[in-house]
Amino acid sequence: MNASSDSRIRSVVIVGGGTAGWMTASALAKLLGRSVDIRLVESDEIGIVGVGEATIPQIRLFNGTLGLDEDEFIRRTQGTFKLGIEFVDWTRPGHRYTHAFGPIGGRELGVVPFWQYWRKAHAQGWAGELGDYVFNTVAARGNRFLRGANVQNSPLSNVFHAFHFDAGLYAKYLRGYAEARGVRRTEGKVVDTTLRGADGFVESVTLAGGERIDGDLFIDCSGFRGLLIEQALHTGYDDWSHWLPANRALAVPCESVSPLTPYTRSTARDAGWQWRIPLQHRIGNGYVYCSEFVSDDEAATTLLANLDGRALADPRPLRFVTGMRRKFWHRNVVAIGLASGFMEPLESTSIHFIQAAISKLVALFPDRDFAPAGIDEYNRVLQFEYTRSRDFILLHYKATQRPGAFWQRCREMPIPDTLAHKIALFREGGRLFREHEELFTELSWVQVLLGQDVLPASYHAMVDLLSDAELRQFLDGVKGVLERSAAAMPTHEAFIQRHCKADAVA
Repeated sequence: MNASSDSRIRSVVIVGGGTAGWMTASALAKLLGRSVDIRLVESDEIGIVGVGEATIPQIRLFNGTLGLDEDEFIRRTQGTFKLGIEFVDWTRPGHRYTHAFGPIGGRELGVVPFWQYWRKAHAQGWAGELGDYVFNTVAARGNRFLRGANVQNSPLSNVFHAFHFDAGLYAKYLRGYAEARGVRRTEGKVVDTTLRGADGFVESVTLAGGERIDGDLFIDCSGFRGLLIEQALHTGYDDWSHWLPANRALAVPCESVSPLTPYTRSTARDAGWQWRIPLQHRIGNGYVYCSEFVSDDEAATTLLANLDGRALADPRPLRFVTGMRRKFWHRNVVAIGLASGFMEPLESTSIHFIQAAISKLVALFPDRDFAPAGIDEYNRVLQFEYTRSRDFILLHYKATQRPGAFWQRCREMPIPDTLAHKIALFREGGRLFREHEELFTELSWVQVLLGQDVLPASYHAMVDLLSDAELRQFLDGVKGVLERSAAAMPTHEAFIQRHCKADAVA
């Protein structure tokens, strides 16, 4: 290849830091090496939203790609481990269930999913709730945690987990990682964007001090503002607030309490829900709500009245519109993080969407010709993942028996056909099928559907191939194995003390 025909990307400009910016910078620096000049522009004057402190297991793949040591990562981010999410009062007041990571039942009988057997036994009145047969749920109830013990044919051999961590500390940790691999950070605020006259591509950004920064590929990590993807390119935004009406949040940290729980908690409130995320040095709390049904002052009062420890700051407000950009990648700009859209953090997807965007960008990394087929595929895949994840979150609001005007609105609202079909198929016979690149698997859907009393009218016909005595023996055996395995685990707090205790915060 001669120099005149070389169309490789030579420079990448990332506008915005925070979790999205530094995850992107770290991944590109690791995977592209120093063949591409990577420059990140951020301003210390601009605050970081940083609500994404809870994650799903896919984050382990991202950290593994970077080669991060898990214990060091936990120490550096004041992190803890996460086995799932406990939902309190969502189905109705006084009810709770867990959406846990990992398998249901631990083993299958042929091709019929475990929950089909459970459904028959539960309908007969002798099987416990589904969580009794989910290992992570059983472990979470006892505040137990263990990371992959070498025990053959045991649930302990592969514990599915994610993390809770301080998003600000994670961004700081990754900044050091990226800069050590050649990423250049520039302090400054972007005040202008120059477009090429011929095709409308971004040519450069200009900082408040007058410096102009040129690039081949621009990545917009500027948060809700969408400096490049929206303010410069006017890409457009699909508003989903008619389905997900929560439009505000308040976030506040409080003092830690014991025990150190290995799960996120989501508690339904009159006009939304409250999160609880346990870290080593504090607990992260927040109230996601709809301003049509509660005032900001009332929301703050509710949040502060339901903390486990003393508040460490005043509640920090956040306003948002749930939805996504009509294009995540437009011309030579890729939006990642909040610049690409917003999904309330009910199922801890915020950081995953950053990770997914980076993964697809690497897989479809362009040259300076920016061929449209790759860009179209990028947008198709991420739009599918966003919309199917939207449906999963919407399910929590739709399938509820809670009283009150907000919850009545959610219960009665029309829903997308894709979600309506999934619910109808499950109600009929407990059947679920994952479509293409859907983020949430059948195991996730079934836990939320059953957890919120969406019960199948029947069970799979092949379940009756087992006699009632055989069915009881099978389910009782699974339950016993899970209970004994969980009892053999150390407490979550003891595990962290031994392997990854963080330094005390000054």
